[in-house]
Order: sequence, then structure tokens, then C-alpha cells
Amino acid sequence: MKGILLLEDGTVFEGRAFGAKGKMCGEVVFNTAMTGYQEILTDPSYNEQIITMTYPLIGNYGTNEADCESRKVFVSGFIVKENCECPSNWRSSESLGGYLKANNVVGIDGLDTRKLVRHIRIKGAMRGIISSTEFGVKNLAQKLKRYPGLVGRDIVKDVTVKKPYAWNKDVVDIFSDEKKVAKRQYEVIAFDFGMKHNILRILYSHGCRVTVVGAKTSAKEVLRRRADGVFLSNGPGDPAPVSYAIDTVKELLGKVPIFGICLGHQILSLALGANTYKLKFGHRGANHPVKNLKTGAIEITSQNHGFCVDADSLKKNNIKVTHLNLNDNTIEGICSEKLGAFSVQYHPEASPGPHDSAYLFDEFTKLMDNYSAK
Repeated sequence: MKGILLLEDGTVFEGRAFGAKGKMCGEVVFNTAMTGYQEILTDPSYNEQIITMTYPLIGNYGTNEADCESRKVFVSGFIVKENCECPSNWRSSESLGGYLKANNVVGIDGLDTRKLVRHIRIKGAMRGIISSTEFGVKNLAQKLKRYPGLVGRDIVKDVTVKKPYAWNKDVVDIFSDEKKVAKRQYEVIAFDFGMKHNILRILYSHGCRVTVVGAKTSAKEVLRRRADGVFLSNGPGDPAPVSYAIDTVKELLGKVPIFGICLGHQILSLALGANTYKLKFGHRGANHPVKNLKTGAIEITSQNHGFCVDADSLKKNNIKVTHLNLNDNTIEGICSEKLGAFSVQYHPEASPGPHDSAYLFDEFTKLMDNYSAK
């Protein structure tokens, strides 16, 4: 069955459709990870994005319920060089194609992913439409023209939790079933801007009683809950339009310890007076080198973001830079020791190193200890 991808600049790519039948618009981006495709599909940070995987064979270990990072699949489309139709893994319960079909996501394989990724790297990430049911370029172009893209839009509201809930699941070693349990001693409010489950598992395993709240939860409500710390999660799209969250963080600064990841890092930076901008094609993959400026150590990190904090705006607002990306020298971490807040742009919970960045969760608990001791 035919599948087609049309980019906003008029470029057309054709391949074989798999997964669900249909068509969908989104921002076309690429991810350089060799594994973790199910985690990518279920990461809310990929909301309204059409993902191209650079590794040529995807789907060889199938899918399973345990590897979901959220309540559903959020991507708008999925593109691979070769889809493995006969997965082999003891944990697999369904093929990639079956999983996409069950979650109403259009996939395309047999497409020249090297050519597509090179086009994105040269021209930049752009809007696109993926289809397995309609192939007329003129009609698809008209539909794509009506799609507004991500810049200047708040799409956090589409992925955040509707009601607060408590999280009570540990990190589990799949080979020994040994739970890494710690005594519950910290009350943490986690803002869900597009939360990944493994963040919650790691917080829980570090002794945190975690309450997940919606993105529009007020600072007054957080302080009423007498939290020991506040966590700002990852999420999709442009951080600047999420003004309600930025205003909330401004109110919380200096009153409670704050730790942010990815979009949470950008929201904290904006609350501290910095600016953000859109990267040409973003950082998405499991092999990005980041330098810890305090220790000099190099961390291999997992990343997924299309926006970045502006370095010059940090200098103007006396915000300390803690981490830098070694590929392009963009900001990967900040802190304000005076206000008890820090954040990183990458995903320490994704464990690509595998544990290069695990210390960040320990730093959060130490920060809460120091606050409680005052």
C-alpha cells in the first residue's frame, strides 16, 4: 500500500504505508536513536510531530505495554527505512505495524530516510503531511497550508493531565524484578507538561511521594499542598506561549526547590528572565554529548527538543550555565543557587549513558534536604 509525505516546500517522498490508514499534519523531524522507538512514540513531547528514524531497521524487537512512556501514542506519523514485520524478543506482544494501527498512526517505510534527513538538516525542520489514503499533491498541499505549525502555539494544553493523581510505581529491574525502594520522605508536586512515566518512577524510587498536577495548576495550590519540591516535566512545542506555567514558576521561585527537564528547563529559564528560540532542526536522539561545566565530565544524553534557551539572555539575568552541548555549544543546563532552582535540557531518566546523568535526581533530593534544614 502506497504512502506519501509532502513537505511545506513542495518536496514529495513516497514509500510503503503500514500501520493505520489516514492522513495527518505535523512538524517533520528526525531522531538518531537506534532503539527506543516505542518510548519515542509514547513520549508526549512528540505531540504533532512526524518522526523520521535514521537507523535503517526499526521494529525488530516489537512492542509491549511495559515500555509505554505515557497513556497513549502522541506522534502524528512515523517514517522508517525498513519496518520489521517479524519481531523477535521475549518481551514483545505486538509488531510495530500492529501497534501503530491500534493507535491510529500512519507509518511509511521504504522511503529514502537518508535523503529526507539530509533535506531537513539543510532546510530545517518543517511542516509536513503524511498520508496512506490520499495522494494528490495539490489537495494535500491545501490541507497542509491550513496547519499552523508549532511556533507561537500552546500545545501543552493538549497533553497535560486533566486531574491530579498520585504516582506509586517504582523502577523495576526487568531481569531480577528487584524493586529499588527508598523510604518516602519528600512531598513532590510534578507539573505535567507532557510527562514521561520513567521520570515519575525514578522520583518515586528516590523517596518522593509524587503528586502529578496539570499544567495550569496555580502557585497558590502548590504552596497549599506544602510540597518539599516542585518538578517541571518535559513537554511539546514552543515554551513561550505556555505563559500560565511561566507565571506560576515565577511565583514559586525562592519558596520551594525546583527541578526541570526539557520543556521544564525552558519554562524555568523563561521564568528567570531568559529567552528561547527555535533550533534549525532540533536535537533528537540517544547519543548527544553534554559537558558538565562543574565537574568537567562528559555525559552521553538522550534529547528531544526543537527550542533552546538563548545564551546571551542568561548572561543578562545572572543565571549560571551548568551544562553545554558539545555538538553545537547550546545551553543544556542552568541553575540559580540563590533561588534553589536548576534544570537540564536533556532527559536523564532515559538512561542512554546508561547512568551518566542519574546524579541529577540525587541533587534534587539534596536540594530538598537543604531547604528543610533551613
